[in-house]
Amino acid sequence: MICTVLGAGVAGLCAATVLAERGAEVRVIDPGLAQPASMLAGGMIAPFCEGESAPDLVVQIGQTAADWWQDRIGPITRRGTLVIAPSRDQVELDRFARATSGHVWSRPAELEPALEGRFARGLFFGAEAHMDPRAALRLLRTRADGLGVTFATDGDEVGQVIDCRGWAARDHLPDLRAVRGEMLLVDAPDVTLSRTLRLLHPRFPCYIVPRGEGRYMIGATMVESADSGPVTARAVMELLSAAYTVHPAFAEARVIEVSAGLRPAFADNIPVLRQLDGRFYLNGMYRHGFLMAPHLAEQLADTLMGGLQNAG
Repeated sequence: MICTVLGAGVAGLCAATVLAERGAEVRVIDPGLAQPASMLAGGMIAPFCEGESAPDLVVQIGQTAADWWQDRIGPITRRGTLVIAPSRDQVELDRFARATSGHVWSRPAELEPALEGRFARGLFFGAEAHMDPRAALRLLRTRADGLGVTFATDGDEVGQVIDCRGWAARDHLPDLRAVRGEMLLVDAPDVTLSRTLRLLHPRFPCYIVPRGEGRYMIGATMVESADSGPVTARAVMELLSAAYTVHPAFAEARVIEVSAGLRPAFADNIPVLRQLDGRFYLNGMYRHGFLMAPHLAEQLADTLMGGLQNAG
C-alpha cells in the first residue's frame, strides 16, 4: 500500500511510523511553513491527571501511550506527576482528587526535597511519565527514516492520503477550532525537580516539566483564540509567578524561549480519526497529542491494513 501523510507533527509522525511498521510505502509531505503545535507541548504522558476534565476514553487509551513511545524512541522518564496547590487553594487539590484516579496522597517534600517547607500535601500519580517532545519527535522521525519513510516539502499526493496538518486542515474540517497555548523554557540551575509538577489555581493552573540540565518548561495558558501572534506580557508574568510559587529560585532563572502555538480541537476536545471524501483525517489533538496520536495511528493502520505487520 502507498500512503501520503500530510504534516510532520506528532499525529503525522505517529501515523507514518505505524503505517511503515505494517509494511506500507509512506511519504510525508510537510512544507515546514509553521512549527507544529506538538513542538511546544509539555510532553507529559499523564492520562490520570487529564481525567480531571477529559472523558474516560482519553484516560483509558492514554495509559498505553508511555509503552508505545518507549518501544520506539527508547527510555522515557517514568517518575510520575506531583500535583500541588498553595495553602489558600487546598480546595482545588481536594476537587482534583475527586475528579481523578490513579493517585495517592503524599508529602511533596518526600518526593521532591526542593519543596521542603512549601507544600503540606499533594497528589502523586505514580504511573505517569514525561519526555522532551522535541527530542521525542526527532527520534520518531529517525525511526520512520529507518523504516523507509521519505520526507518532502511538497509533491503529489499519491495513494491513500492521511491529513495530519492540525489547525492548517481547517479548510476541510469546518468544526475544527484553535486553542492557543503559551509556554516558557527557562534555565534554572538552582532548582532541582525530577518529575512533572502541576500547580493548581482556580484561575491559572500550570505545569512545570523538567527538561534536564537545569532547564524547565513552564506552561500552559489555554485561550480560546486563533491568534498566532507573540506571547502576551500577561501570560509571561503569570507563568513566572506560578513558577515562583513552586520555588523562589525560579526568580533567578534565565528565560531561554517564549513561544505560543495553536492547538487544533473539536467541540468535545477529543482527538479523532475521520474519513471524509476519500481521505483520512487524524486531528483535534487538543492537549492530548502525545497521549492519543499513537492509538489513533494504530487505529488508522488497522482500518487500512488490518492485522498485516512488518516484523521489522
